[in-house]
Amino acid sequence: MTNEHRPAGPVSDSGLPLPGESSESSPPAGGAAESGAQAVENDFDALLADAHRERDEYLELAKRTKADFENFRKRVGADVQAAQARGKTEVAREVIDAVDNLERALEAADGEGEGLRAGVEMVLGSLRETLQRHGIEAVDPKGEKFDPNQHEALSTMPVEGTEGGTVVEVMQKGYRMGEQLIRPARVVVSA
Repeated sequence: MTNEHRPAGPVSDSGLPLPGESSESSPPAGGAAESGAQAVENDFDALLADAHRERDEYLELAKRTKADFENFRKRVGADVQAAQARGKTEVAREVIDAVDNLERALEAADGEGEGLRAGVEMVLGSLRETLQRHGIEAVDPKGEKFDPNQHEALSTMPVEGTEGGTVVEVMQKGYRMGEQLIRPARVVVSA
């Protein structure tokens, strides 16, 4: 047996490789290897697009959640302020009633018991200061035009030299906190 070297692949009748054919086996150029790399790249692009889409969804969700929380915080803040104003208003109404009673006591005292009078004036002054510290002020509309949104008319009476619809007497002062009316002034209006 002769140990003759034969080329791999197609050979001619003379045993030599055919022209254009290589005697060594090599992977086909551009064949399966390139299509595999393309498939991996396509899969990577699809995964990357999914990741970007999910990122955008989560970012949008985070933005909406942040906006919802900010709206909630503002709404709760407004509710707290409204509750504080309602609480102040309720306390003010009770304190105002005490102020009214003390003012009536001073009017009724008229020179009797100077010690008692001084004590009542001191308590009355303290209550008025407390109301002022909390932004509550008395409203005395004498001489102003009657406003049904701000005043409560108890009666009318003709007054010479006064235009009709003018407050001529204040029976009970009104009170307000800022723009909020706590109690309307009770008044007599010229006819």
